[in-house]
Amino acid sequence: MNTAAPWPDLDKAESRVLHIQAKLHRWATGDPNRRFDDLYNLVCDPAVLLVGWTRVRRNKGARSAGVDGVAPRSVVFAETMLGGLRAELKARVFQPVPVRERSIPKANGKSRRLGIATARDRVVQAALKLVLEPILEADFSPCSYGFRPGRRAQDAIEEIRYLAARSYEWVLEGDIESCFDEISHSALMDRLRRRVGDKRVLALVKAFLKAGILGEDGAMRDTITGTPQGGILSPLLSNVALSALDEHFARAWEAMGDFNARAYRRRKGQATYRIIRYADDFVVMVAGTRAHAEGLREEVAAALTPMGLRLSEAKTRIAHIDEGFDFLGFHIQRHEKRGTTKRYIYTYPAKKALLAVCAKIRALTRGSTNQPLAVLLDRINPILRGWTSYFKHGASKATFAYLGAFTWHRVRIWLRHKHKRVSWKWLRDRYLPGWRPTDGKAVLLNPAAVTVSRYRYRGQQIPSPWSATGTGQP
Repeated sequence: MNTAAPWPDLDKAESRVLHIQAKLHRWATGDPNRRFDDLYNLVCDPAVLLVGWTRVRRNKGARSAGVDGVAPRSVVFAETMLGGLRAELKARVFQPVPVRERSIPKANGKSRRLGIATARDRVVQAALKLVLEPILEADFSPCSYGFRPGRRAQDAIEEIRYLAARSYEWVLEGDIESCFDEISHSALMDRLRRRVGDKRVLALVKAFLKAGILGEDGAMRDTITGTPQGGILSPLLSNVALSALDEHFARAWEAMGDFNARAYRRRKGQATYRIIRYADDFVVMVAGTRAHAEGLREEVAAALTPMGLRLSEAKTRIAHIDEGFDFLGFHIQRHEKRGTTKRYIYTYPAKKALLAVCAKIRALTRGSTNQPLAVLLDRINPILRGWTSYFKHGASKATFAYLGAFTWHRVRIWLRHKHKRVSWKWLRDRYLPGWRPTDGKAVLLNPAAVTVSRYRYRGQQIPSPWSATGTGQP
């Protein structure tokens, strides 16, 4: 491919990058043993760097600065920065700097450590991802759904529902302990070398892995293992590492034979099982007994060990579909349909997810009242819209009605605190026409009015962005 090109405009750059990615994906899919030896020039390509910069600039994290104190959204002369970055890459003198550590509190009281890279490093990571992702996607298993283009959490949930309705009733809920922090660099690079033969690209990826962390206490720490969570390249690299687990279960599934062979195994008292993974969270659906599910715990642990990973004992458990389990914010359980004796698999928002969104609403309506109602509604509505959009593909109508009533009462209480000396009639006439909190054009979103529908099961027919057909084998 010709990479000696001037800086294009954004539309031409995106078209060129898509063309490059389609070619790489087609070549990788056509020859599973092919190693790509000349990728570094693509990373340095002006179109790739420009598209990478655009994605960095439009990302929500563009407001955060790395160790240099420069946030991507504050960069004024982007073309000058990209030109200097390209010159350093072509001269092979570019070196990533340590990421800035930031701790984010989690619901369980612990904290998640994020690594915030500089704007320059983020652009190079984005360029690497644009080049490497089409190649690596050709090898990823269809059972993996997290951080992959065209795939979403609802696909994983629907896959679980599909299998649970077909005798896969025992569930091994797995969680990998500190996945992003403990991935073995050597094992990760070995897996990457299966497809990438360009030593310059491999050296660049390794440089990012070894860049180090500037802690919140100001201390510098080396990164011996792991990929800093929050980096643009980290999700792709974690999928490369965890594909070892996917491949283990894919080989086991193939060894079980076709549909008739699997049915014969079950009649003989043997188990059949499949894995569904979203990032470092996964479940193994088992058609068998609890003992079969318990036996898979050690099998999973053995598959993870070569990558330097281990199961979280606290979060890994065995459940039956009748008692239900939580996964990706959904609660999945089989029970009788109301008014009948027939049992179905239901997916609806987990209590933990509902409590989390209610806590956000409560925090917003507990704050200062020195702002117009319209400002408050403009802050609440995106939260409600995003939450209902995520959970609308399930039995969520009752939960949406509860959330709507909860939010309505919280806004009503906020209005009473804001206008303490006026009557309820005045408040109702001024802010509650039709009983919906309203201020000008801002109207409180009603979650109960959101249409609920079953998500369409796509199975193995999930297309990649670079081809019209799905990947993987059913």
